[in-house]
Amino acid sequence: MSTPQTDQSELRCPSCGGQCVYDPNVQMLKCTSCGTTQGLESPWDSAASAETDYRADTPETLPPDLPDMRAHRCETCGGEVVFTGASLSDRCPYCDGAVVLSTTDHGYRTTALIPFRVPEQAAQTHALDWVKGRIAAPRGLSETVEKGRVAGLYAPFWTFDSQEAVDYWASYTTGSGKNRRKRRTSGTMKIGFDDLLMPASPHVTPLIRDGILHQFDPRRLRPYRAGYLAGFAAERHHQSVGEGLGANEADKRLLIRNHIKANIGKSGVSNITFKTDTTGIRYRRILLPVWILHYRWKDKPMKVVVSGLDGRTFGERPFCPRKLTYYAAAASLAVIAFGLLWGAGAAP
Repeated sequence: MSTPQTDQSELRCPSCGGQCVYDPNVQMLKCTSCGTTQGLESPWDSAASAETDYRADTPETLPPDLPDMRAHRCETCGGEVVFTGASLSDRCPYCDGAVVLSTTDHGYRTTALIPFRVPEQAAQTHALDWVKGRIAAPRGLSETVEKGRVAGLYAPFWTFDSQEAVDYWASYTTGSGKNRRKRRTSGTMKIGFDDLLMPASPHVTPLIRDGILHQFDPRRLRPYRAGYLAGFAAERHHQSVGEGLGANEADKRLLIRNHIKANIGKSGVSNITFKTDTTGIRYRRILLPVWILHYRWKDKPMKVVVSGLDGRTFGERPFCPRKLTYYAAAASLAVIAFGLLWGAGAAP
C-alpha cells in the first residue's frame, strides 16, 4: 500500500480540491463536495491478474509495505485495518469494536484488488432480505437488523496455483447386509489447483470467506490504487507466502481428500491417507470487497456478510424456540400423514 501522502494526492478532486471517495454505483471516484467523478483506469489494468512464482528456498519476491500512519488496531478482536481518506472511523469493520491509532503496522505489498461493485444501500437490502427469508426467526429481528451498522471492508486473500502428485491409500465398502465387505485400495493421481482462493488473515472467518468465494474472477482484478479504497477500510497482508500456505494447509488437504474420493468412485470411502509432492506454486496477494452488517440480539453480537462482488449473502441469526417447536411438530405430522397415505395406497 502506498504512503499517506500519495493517498491524499490521488483523493483530491481536480475541480474543487475536495475529498473523493470510491462510488460502487458508478465504479469511479466521486467528490463528496461537488459530485465530480473521475475514473481509475490505467494502462496496467490487464496486468493486475499476473501471478508470482514461489519457491520455499528463496526469499520473498515482494518487499514489505511501508509503515502507514493511518493503520488502526481493534481493541476487541486485534484486527489491524487501514482507513483511507474519508473512511476514517472509530469502529472495527470485523467486529464493530473500538479501534485505536497504530504507528507500528507493517505489511506485504498488495498486488491487486477487485473494487466494490455493490453499493452500501444495496448491501443493506440484501442483508435485510436474507434475514426476512430465515425460517423460525424471532419477532422483531428484521427491525433490529435494519438498524445495524454496515461497514465496507477490503479483506486480504491469497490465490494459489499448484500441481500435486498424490499417492494415496484408502478403504471402501462393497455389498450390503451380510455381504458387506471392506476393501483396501491405493493409487496415484495428479491434481492441479488454479486460483485456489484462501484467507490471508485469521480475521477472515469462514462466514466472510463463504460470502465472497463463489464469484471470484481474476479478470476483474485491478492494480492496487488508493482511490479504490477511498471510503472503505482494508486489512493489509501480514503473512509471508510460507505462512499463508501453512495457514491454509488443512483446507487444501480436505480438497485433496475429496479428489481422492471422486477418483476411487466407490461407496463408503474412508481411512484415507496420502502424501503429495507439490510443485509449480504461484500466488497473488489480493484484496476482495465485503460488506459486514453488525447487529446485536439479546446482547449477543451477530453479523451478516454481503459480498461486494455480487451481493451474495451469508449470516448469523437467532432462532425462536416456539417457532422451532411448531415447525418440528408440523414436519412430524407431515411424515406420519405421508406414511398413512402410502400404506393405504399399498393395501390390496
